[in-house]
Amino acid sequence: MDLNGVRTFVAVAESGQFQRAAVDLSLSQQAVSKRVAALEKDLGVRLFTRTTHGARLTVDGQVFLPHARELLQAQDRAVAAVSPGRRALRVDVIGRRLSLAGLLRDFHRAHPEIALDVVTLFDADAAVAALRSGTIDATFRAVAMPGHTLPDDIEAAPVYDEPLQLFTGPGHEFATAAAVTPAQLAGQRIWMPGNAPGTEWTAYYDELAADFGFTVDTVGPNFGVEALLDTIAASPTLATFLSERTPLVRPVGHDLLRVPVHGPTPVYPHSLLWHTRNRHPALTALRDHFAALCPEHPGTDVWTPRWARRRTPRPSDDR
Repeated sequence: MDLNGVRTFVAVAESGQFQRAAVDLSLSQQAVSKRVAALEKDLGVRLFTRTTHGARLTVDGQVFLPHARELLQAQDRAVAAVSPGRRALRVDVIGRRLSLAGLLRDFHRAHPEIALDVVTLFDADAAVAALRSGTIDATFRAVAMPGHTLPDDIEAAPVYDEPLQLFTGPGHEFATAAAVTPAQLAGQRIWMPGNAPGTEWTAYYDELAADFGFTVDTVGPNFGVEALLDTIAASPTLATFLSERTPLVRPVGHDLLRVPVHGPTPVYPHSLLWHTRNRHPALTALRDHFAALCPEHPGTDVWTPRWARRRTPRPSDDR
């Protein structure tokens, strides 16, 4: 069924005249007649009886009219659901319990008028593919690990260099340390069961481990943060890295400790990515918000992977 024909039928029914409906729809009267005739052919019934005063709905036309209005309302809702400026801004974060999700909540508090749809995609490749297909409007990712380059139509701007801390249980040798250096971690086992091969965060920690001589242990299934906390709390040999901004609810009875890492401080480099042709009006507000909040490095003595050094974004034609 042609919805243009349905819309034309409703216009004639509401105006009572083909001629007036033609004016309202910016069509010729002949075009209006053809659309109604085509709709009547599809339905197999007559919808109007022509009179000297205009057009009168038949019994079938009266029955069809409320359903026709529902069809047009459904069409309008469907268009609104995917139209930039009318639909929610879709933003991808790696995890809803990680620091960038918290920073995105801060954006929502600052701009409550902007509807947000928050999704969690697996890795940078999936996020970039979603940007290019229009499934999402923006993503926060570390870019670009060895063997991966951003397509020319994807823009990236650094937004947050996240300082990492060592997380240990009370029996670990660094549990009472005021701070440690990455060099002191040489020979240590850093347990990160969520590190999956081929992801940007695994590339980050692999390079960090190679530079400072510790081992990233990924053995065992990833049961989430709670299971990780249980294991770290009970182990005198395992530690892990967490952000100072990662929100955690510590299990009762667990004396878990965050130990600052300095000399240098490892920072995880988050960038905001978007498609250069994306015209969602709220995207500019998102970029501006994070550009204003973007903190400088926490001191000059920091470590980031060689593939993730800060760089100046290319000019974008949608600013």
